[in-house]
Amino acid sequence: MTQPISGLTPPEVAEVTVMTVFPSMGATPFGRLIGRLCGLQIGLGKFFTLGKLFALLLIPVALVYFFWRLSPWACRRYRITNRRVVVHRWLTSQEVASIGLDGFDAIDVEVLPGQEWFPCGNLIFRRGPVLVFELEGVREPEVFRQACLKAARGYQAVQQVRQQQAPAQAAAS
Repeated sequence: MTQPISGLTPPEVAEVTVMTVFPSMGATPFGRLIGRLCGLQIGLGKFFTLGKLFALLLIPVALVYFFWRLSPWACRRYRITNRRVVVHRWLTSQEVASIGLDGFDAIDVEVLPGQEWFPCGNLIFRRGPVLVFELEGVREPEVFRQACLKAARGYQAVQQVRQQQAPAQAAAS
């Protein structure tokens, strides 16, 4: 056994994935336009609305756009590890951007017009009042936000314990 607790790896040993999500179509302006059109509630009751008609008519356009977004040059994925939050290019390990788990203290969820239909939102990472990082079009943003905050709390707690133990270990030597 290489780990004292099954499934947990200290950040000093290796970087381990906690959670991975792919952005929704609502991450882009064209995707948000589709979401705004499909979200229209004008019509006859809840059964027939203009938004449902647009959703039906836009299926071919949305499918083409969806598969274009899956292309290697356009697709991204967001990954939480035991050290940081990383944006990767498609299915490769090529990093586009990242932020350490100690690089933020709050995460806000911003749902732009058109994103509520998907349902997705933007995660805005803040250190105090300053925006330090942003993830666009995260599907089920509150779930990913909570996972980021839990990973950050765990990382920061381990770092505090290690800082407290360092003087004691130095004195014992």
